[in-house]
Amino acid sequence: MDKPIIYQVLPRLWGNMNTSNIFNGTLDQNGTGRFSDMDSASLDYIRWLGCSHVWYTGVIRHATKESTHGCMPSNPQFVKGNAGSPYAITDYYDVNPYLADNPDKRMDEFMELLKRTHDAGLKVIIDFVPNHVSRDYGRVNPVPGHPVLGLDDDRSVHWKHENDFYYYPGQALQLPVPPVPGEVQYVEYPAMATGNNCFSPAPGINDWYETVKINYCETHSPTWDKMYDIVRFWAEKGVDGFRCDMVELVPASFFTWLIAEIKKDYPDIIFIAEVYQKDSYRKYIREVGFDFLYDKSGLYDTLRTIVTKNVDDNGMPVELWQSAEGITRNWQYLGDLQPYMLNFLENHDEQRFASGFFGKDGANSFAALNVSLCLNRAPFMLYMGEELGENGMDAEGFSGADGRTTIFDWWSVKSLRTLNTIIHRNLYQSIESGTIDAATLEENGISEHEAMIFRRYAKLLRLAASSEALRKGMSYDLCYCNTSSEGFDRTRHFAWLRDYGNETLLFAANFSAREAQMELTIPDHAFEWMELPETVMLNHGTRIRMNIPPMDAVMFTLSEPE
Repeated sequence: MDKPIIYQVLPRLWGNMNTSNIFNGTLDQNGTGRFSDMDSASLDYIRWLGCSHVWYTGVIRHATKESTHGCMPSNPQFVKGNAGSPYAITDYYDVNPYLADNPDKRMDEFMELLKRTHDAGLKVIIDFVPNHVSRDYGRVNPVPGHPVLGLDDDRSVHWKHENDFYYYPGQALQLPVPPVPGEVQYVEYPAMATGNNCFSPAPGINDWYETVKINYCETHSPTWDKMYDIVRFWAEKGVDGFRCDMVELVPASFFTWLIAEIKKDYPDIIFIAEVYQKDSYRKYIREVGFDFLYDKSGLYDTLRTIVTKNVDDNGMPVELWQSAEGITRNWQYLGDLQPYMLNFLENHDEQRFASGFFGKDGANSFAALNVSLCLNRAPFMLYMGEELGENGMDAEGFSGADGRTTIFDWWSVKSLRTLNTIIHRNLYQSIESGTIDAATLEENGISEHEAMIFRRYAKLLRLAASSEALRKGMSYDLCYCNTSSEGFDRTRHFAWLRDYGNETLLFAANFSAREAQMELTIPDHAFEWMELPETVMLNHGTRIRMNIPPMDAVMFTLSEPE
């Protein structure tokens, strides 16, 4: 696997063309996307874009307030938002009824989606949520032949090796929110520990009070076998990978065992870990056995800091931790772990790049995009609508205007409706090529600004998927040898080479709100270490002059494959 490119999509939002968007609206008012909206045209587009995988977020059945479309409503006192969190699982062996055209045939429809995705040449990733479940987990009808967590627990003790959950005997749960007027107060007795390691019968408003914590133990326990059964269930259905939620809250010993066991029969399945402690990266790759890790605390945080400091550049010096030099420090820290990091600029947890809290405009993302996608062989993840500059600034309900696209509410996202139009009117190739005219864009409700952002994303993603230098090649950081080069500011500029075979590419990024005019030198060491071919028509020490627009990047092809 040279360089996976993952497209993250929340099916609840994809394809929802309802424009009502009532604050705190119900499913009937605001609508929902369905499995069928991820149709062949959508999947062909995602494959055309250069992606290799689709991460279907929020597929597994979770708690919701909804009572229609086959849903069984949970007590509204603990459900976050009307739609509910995709990470408050009520049944690990089921998919959400509201995602199906016929709720009674929801698993059949999911299997059809799985087949459509594979037929489009894409692989499927779903969530594995190992650390916590909904407070009312297990009340839906269990799937025959599969275990239910907590069914045989001894609730008279706080902890027991054989128990699946933690209890507070003699104490009732005290939720931090009052009952919904007219609804029955939720009763949990004895109280159970809350998902974010809140070991108390009284979780706070900032705790994950909609969930309960699963008890694993550091050594093999019955819980381990039950969680293995869940992963194997989906592997047998043809799922190609799992994005494992909040891995650091679960004993690493469990994952070491789980991954090894699953890969005995499914060696090609990939496991992606949501990990935040950089000091643990090596352990989770080299010892535990994950295929890829989020590099949220590394490259993402580095790029976000640089962008937010410089997007309104006033020319003032930046601190060391705000400098583009942090990109070099990050890859040096990672060393041989670089190919195992999952790079991204957006996902469902983070604020949209174009939001007022981050980069303020999707057009400001090009410098960061080039670094995140093209610096090394690490996988890259794109979040639905990112390629149009979605800003996440809707106030949907439980999720306010916080710069994030809601995962808690029934909603319809404007950029996704626009993307739906682009896909189903087959406009994306003409937008990418620049052959579409302004009148056609306007007729289809696409702004020229959105088209420009789309064009840049599509071209770079497609290049990353096709170029051997980007899929397989070596990287060479040019910053150390250009600190004295004319116009090069090491705190706001970053430059590097990618090379494989006879293909050599030069990138330079400008993390400044001002145009950059610079010259770069490729040192002798780069020619020697990367074994650059003679087709690189440069003399050693030649200076390459370039102009780079604000918050943007340029790429030069120094040699092309024969």
